[in-house]
Amino acid sequence: MGPEAACPRSGPLPSLQVRTWIEPVVASTQVAASLYDAGLLLVVKASFGAEAFSNHSASPSPRGPLEDQQQRAISNFYIIYNLVVGLTPLLSAYGLGWLSDRYHRKIAICVPLLGFLLSRLGLLLKVLLDWPVEVLYGAAALNGLCGGFSAFWSGVMALGSLGSSEGRRSVRLILIDLILGLAGFCGSMASGHLFKQVTAHSGQGLVLTACSVSCATFALFYSLLVLKVPESMAKPSKVLSRLDSVSGTVGTYRTLDPDQPDTQSVAGHPPSPGKAMPSKTIIALFFVAAITYDLAVVGTVDIIPLFVLRKPLSWNQVQVGYGMAAGYTIFITSFLGVLVFSRCFRDTTMVMIGMVSFGSGALLLAFTKETYMFYIARAIMLFALIPITTIRSAVSKLINDSSYGKVFVILQLSLALTGVATSTVYNEIYQLTMEKFVGTCFALSSFLSFLAIIPIGIVAYKQASWLQYGDSTEK
Repeated sequence: MGPEAACPRSGPLPSLQVRTWIEPVVASTQVAASLYDAGLLLVVKASFGAEAFSNHSASPSPRGPLEDQQQRAISNFYIIYNLVVGLTPLLSAYGLGWLSDRYHRKIAICVPLLGFLLSRLGLLLKVLLDWPVEVLYGAAALNGLCGGFSAFWSGVMALGSLGSSEGRRSVRLILIDLILGLAGFCGSMASGHLFKQVTAHSGQGLVLTACSVSCATFALFYSLLVLKVPESMAKPSKVLSRLDSVSGTVGTYRTLDPDQPDTQSVAGHPPSPGKAMPSKTIIALFFVAAITYDLAVVGTVDIIPLFVLRKPLSWNQVQVGYGMAAGYTIFITSFLGVLVFSRCFRDTTMVMIGMVSFGSGALLLAFTKETYMFYIARAIMLFALIPITTIRSAVSKLINDSSYGKVFVILQLSLALTGVATSTVYNEIYQLTMEKFVGTCFALSSFLSFLAIIPIGIVAYKQASWLQYGDSTEK
């Protein structure tokens, strides 16, 4: 080990440390994604709107049925599109995670970024050449075959976990989510204005999609040529002086670490089989909670674009961009929440706070009739991002760093697979209930969010019982 490694503030090391930051890749990728998501919705709406208008000219009908016809067409498009986006990564994401663990961490980042670029190019060509919207299914399939978001975000989380200590890992991962949110906020705020730059119908959205392609290209080349993999900061502990080290700043679960089986015997306090929970059981409970909560989040996120386009809100392009930007503010508030809560609460408590926040906001969203009510509901969801990120952090503390890629990609694929089913079911429910009670899907999401608290509560209860047992044996 050279002198530069021994003195972190000397020599070329600071520049090397900057090159290990994953944030520039995350930021540019998310700007491209937010522009793409807004552009996809508005381009699809314009395409089906023109089709519905031509049918309306041939056989005039009231505006209400015409709007319902357009809504159903957009909903059906997203059912197929989300199926393609969610299922195709199953063919490649786990393999990329395995290769990432075995050979090079950047594999799980660079290959999905290539898929992102190809899908953005597909939307650009659709706008430029006026191709049918079905072409976007093929672009989504290319994206998925390259690993999609499941492989990419697993790679990002692996690099973030490698470059952080256990005690600061929750803050580190939520910081990456903050960068993701800020980038998405900026992209969404600009999306509506960029979409309107070209007024001609054939070229509408050209500037927006071109900007998305540019950002995706930057992310790919930065990850290939600049990004460096950080060295692991995980340090095996030889002796832990106290059993209750788990109650540290971010709830490190150190005493539950399977790589430290002799911790308690070293301290002179053998664990009780009736009190200790196996790490696999804890991981399983975390997975159940994450999947249940993600069902609620995915269902809400998928329905919101359809919800804001029809009455009672009936938003235009700029309002759609602002609404999407409002969704990204939770990245900021969730980051601040973790920064504050991690000083006094364990991971499980922070997860439950986030679930209550989202469930309450979704319940209000179900009864939204005015635009201001929509933004109030979004404000109540201010800690909605905490659960998934904190669960990832907690799981990473229970596994070896050599398994980060595989475990994270399994979690991400589980979320993606259940998300596909959720998207299909929610879109069908929306079509069946939009004329009777348009907020049915949001009410269902609120119920699922509160339901996800149960497995987290079990972990918290068992953890508290074990700590209480440890304190009693010390005395």
